[in-house]
Amino acid sequence: MERIIEEIREDLDRRIAVAADRLTDRTLTEDPAYAAPLGRAELRGRMHHTLRQAVEGLVRASRGEPVELADARAAGALRAGQGLPLASLRRTYRYGGRLVWQCLTEAVAAHDRAALPRLLAGAGALWDVLDQMADAASEAYHRVGAERGERERERRAALLDALLDGQAAAARSPEALAAAAAQLGLPERGRFAVVVLGSAGPGGGGPGTAGSDGGGPEPDAPRVLWRIRADGETGLAELGHHPLEALRALLAPLPVRAGISPVVGTPAELAGARRLAALALRTAPPAAGPGAAALLDERLPAALVAADPELAARLREVVLGPVLALPPQEARVLLVTLGTWLACQGSTTYAAQRLYCHRNTVSNRLRRLEQLTGRALSDPAHVVELALAHAAVSQRPTSGPPAPPAAAAGGGPTPAGTERRSPRSPG
Repeated sequence: MERIIEEIREDLDRRIAVAADRLTDRTLTEDPAYAAPLGRAELRGRMHHTLRQAVEGLVRASRGEPVELADARAAGALRAGQGLPLASLRRTYRYGGRLVWQCLTEAVAAHDRAALPRLLAGAGALWDVLDQMADAASEAYHRVGAERGERERERRAALLDALLDGQAAAARSPEALAAAAAQLGLPERGRFAVVVLGSAGPGGGGPGTAGSDGGGPEPDAPRVLWRIRADGETGLAELGHHPLEALRALLAPLPVRAGISPVVGTPAELAGARRLAALALRTAPPAAGPGAAALLDERLPAALVAADPELAARLREVVLGPVLALPPQEARVLLVTLGTWLACQGSTTYAAQRLYCHRNTVSNRLRRLEQLTGRALSDPAHVVELALAHAAVSQRPTSGPPAPPAAAAGGGPTPAGTERRSPRSPG
């Protein structure tokens, strides 16, 4: 093959130059976006070089030498850096290969038609060379694309950190925060909220990756940008026309607890919203699953307790200390009864329905709780103390007799005659 090419070298070079013009014109016509960044002259020079590289690769392959692929890799990296599609690059190699083979056969036929059968053995070698060049360009393209994607994810993560943490210079500059929001495609003013997720259960996971839309929002759901860090997963939601409740529906399928902030109107308020969402998470039901997303505005008393752990501990001790000193099972019964009575808006009848017991049983338990705590459930001030202390017990980590989700619920009473079960928590 090397001998044949050397015999027709001068004619082949002329034909390759003409083929480069044809390939350039075809690319300009069929794929102008691919050609636009270079201009015709530079594009033609690159096409000509690629065709000559294919011929030289064929010569090297016939000698048993490796094909030189540095230029192909450079071309792949360049096109990835320009953000142009890989398909266009591979199409160039495919069309170029046809033209090179055409140039070879025409040059051999013009020089010595009887030598054409000797050329056929090089057809497979030529396509192998072109495949190597295309593969090298593709690998470089994907590598550069992955690096660009990683840099873009890091950039978006940094922008989200600036908005959600309110740190560094951006925290002191509303303009900088507005600029960060704009780069994330968020409006300068709008309806925003922040979601903070708790730990996922075994095999569970959150909805997205750093700075991502979590696979894209549903057609009629808020857009959420997710940020994953060592301390947890946080989402910045652009609500648009959606109610805040839409976030709870969006999170319902996930096996995690969540806290949701109130709605805020500007990027400068997002750092505060994140703190409130984290506070709301501390009031969420202990079990992950549907209903485990807590809206702060629905849990303000519990959030008030959660905001000061030291004061919450004192509240538990002063108000419910005598109850907590009982044997664990006995304390649990009284705490569950108190929580259920509070959730039923002080109705002993409805509390009995939820607890599957007689209303007199509920009354007896509540009287004992009054005796132990020195608080009367007929006194609104005492009920406030008991409700806050109960919230403090419910939020306490594993130690002590915690109350189940039903006890911490804030929903209304269960009407008589309806199914008696623990309601879905409103938060």
